[in-house]
Amino acid sequence: MPFRLDDDQRALRRGVRELLEGRFGPDVLRAAVEGGGGLDRGLWRALGDAGFFALRLPEEDGGVGLGLPEAVLAFEEAGRVLLPGPLVATHLAAGHVQGAAEGDVVVTAVDGTLVEWLDAADVVRGGEASGARPVRSVDPLTPLHRVPRGAAYGDPVAVLLTAAEQLGSAGRTTEMAARYAREREQFGRPIGAFQAVAHLCAGMLERLEVARGAVYAAAVTADPVDIAAAKLLADEAAVRGARDCLQVYGGMGFTWEADVHLHLKRAWVRARRWMGTADAEEACAAAL
Repeated sequence: MPFRLDDDQRALRRGVRELLEGRFGPDVLRAAVEGGGGLDRGLWRALGDAGFFALRLPEEDGGVGLGLPEAVLAFEEAGRVLLPGPLVATHLAAGHVQGAAEGDVVVTAVDGTLVEWLDAADVVRGGEASGARPVRSVDPLTPLHRVPRGAAYGDPVAVLLTAAEQLGSAGRTTEMAARYAREREQFGRPIGAFQAVAHLCAGMLERLEVARGAVYAAAVTADPVDIAAAKLLADEAAVRGARDCLQVYGGMGFTWEADVHLHLKRAWVRARRWMGTADAEEACAAAL
């Protein structure tokens, strides 16, 4: 089965990357973190204007009319820059909740017993949010609430798009580690010349490409088992990739000023979102 991107898909990925780097570059990310978060409604509307939320909505309904593979590419770019907000829930609500496709309405969803961005959302789907109480989130840009009566949203597309975000984050930390390994010198040589560092970077790239193949394949087949496998591999690539990137950075990686910890914290949160590791393993095992 061919998975090579065509010209239109490459153009879409390039366009989304340019939009996000222009509106949510490293400086904006850092300002959002140090400013205590908060959803940027202007950016949300810009995403709506660009068709981010309406990518899979039919053209006759005001959408872009593309498919799941294209949505995966867009969400991969969102994960690469750590774009905050309930992106998956709002994307899934396009065509069902008025204003979601255009970015005028922020939609979140109950996932298990947790709900993201509850205070910033206009609409909550998939469960009852009354009696929700805030809980401390490891990710400074993902506010969380716990609901007393949880429910699973149960949409495999949500699982796949979350895996795509993990894939983008894994790609970014791999790039960061490789660049730092070339630039940072020790004993008169780039640290990437040392075997221990080279092996870390090689392992990151290996996990990234395996996860990429699984996520892209699941976007084509839309099979629930393929999606569960993709989530498992993408979670591993994102979490272990961020941890290994931190090791490549050494002492610098453990500081607040480095962005490595932001990728690790977001990866931890995503790894428990929509379909956690245990549920994904059970779904794969049941299909064997």
